[in-house]
Amino acid sequence: MRILSFDMTAPTIAFDPALGSGKLRLALVWATGLPGCPKTEAAPPYLKALLARVRSDGDSFLPHDRKAAVRDMLRHGKYKPAGRAKPSSEYLLAAALEGDFPLVNGPVDANNAVSLEWGYPASVFDAAKAGRALLLRRGAAGESYAFNASGQEIDLEDLLVACRLVDGAWLPCGNPVKDAMSTKVFEDARDVVAVVYAPASEGAERIEDCATRFSALLSSECGAAISGYSISEVS
Repeated sequence: MRILSFDMTAPTIAFDPALGSGKLRLALVWATGLPGCPKTEAAPPYLKALLARVRSDGDSFLPHDRKAAVRDMLRHGKYKPAGRAKPSSEYLLAAALEGDFPLVNGPVDANNAVSLEWGYPASVFDAAKAGRALLLRRGAAGESYAFNASGQEIDLEDLLVACRLVDGAWLPCGNPVKDAMSTKVFEDARDVVAVVYAPASEGAERIEDCATRFSALLSSECGAAISGYSISEVS
């Protein structure tokens, strides 16, 4: 693992050696001391401006090469990144173009905004539920979790999954398609941690720009006392 930017107070993420090397670069973004995460009633100015840019550009806002690179990063075994299993960044683009972009709360909105702007799928967790140590691996056969309040489940086999440590076992809580209900950010969250999944072929500078913006939004728009990020490459 190669660290390009690091803060000693940041959460950590480890990589399963079975992931291999050369395809994935990851940003771990975090914030502490949030005053709360009330439901978003109206899009804040930064998000309004972004959505206006997306509507102006249409589908071309997400370059074909980046879309293909993200899908190639995720394609593995049983998992095919298309249809209902498409990366969350593609879902957000479609929602923005249809005028149905989700408004949730400050940290989730910031997560969705940078995912839309940079074209990388991302997960955000309540750090009190996910913990400060995460693991990235592939989902195993038979693994799944509920991703909404209705209890609908997503099959995790061969997906990249971010895992939290529970009673000595690494349990999936997020992936580049849909995150688990068990660690989602709600109104009472005070600390959050997020994972941005990017192709290594995109270069370190681009994901660092994404992480810098994400961290800044957690401070300026969400009121975090402290925010930061680290960038790692599977190698």
